[in-house]
Amino acid sequence: MSWLTLSVPWWELVLRAVVIYVVFFIGLRVFGKRELGQFTVFDLVLILLIANALQPAITGPDNSVTGGVIIIATLLLLNRGVAMARSRFPAFDRLVEPPATPIIEDGKWIAKAMEKEGLSQDDAMMALREHGVARVDDVRLACLEEDGSISVVTKDGQGASPRRRRRVRFLRRN
Repeated sequence: MSWLTLSVPWWELVLRAVVIYVVFFIGLRVFGKRELGQFTVFDLVLILLIANALQPAITGPDNSVTGGVIIIATLLLLNRGVAMARSRFPAFDRLVEPPATPIIEDGKWIAKAMEKEGLSQDDAMMALREHGVARVDDVRLACLEEDGSISVVTKDGQGASPRRRRRVRFLRRN
């Protein structure tokens, strides 16, 4: 049964899957602080095209079912290993998850951070309003969190409670 016979050694499929996983992860990490719910149509098209381009890089000349099972198992185990490493090693977690970025301190915008994150003041103001804060002057600290949300602490020391969780859409400008 040729559909079960590997055309490359099993270890090559594992190595290809690991390399592509790492490269793709780094690419997504550089991409910015977003999660699936924040993707625009353009982001989705990009991810689909990348996935289509990566498939031959992972499988190489092999198109067997056995090879597919090996690749899937490798990716699942690798993903589980990354999750376990994140929970056990704080330094590794900081490496793979971006830290929160302060965007407002003591009522003042941090323009350099806003520009680095590709975040507009209009989007940040919308998030502040959703937290019930009308003026930047009332904010002690506002941070763009690793998941793309904006957290707010007002000058009276209270965390502003959002009416709904705001996910910020932004574009990187290079």
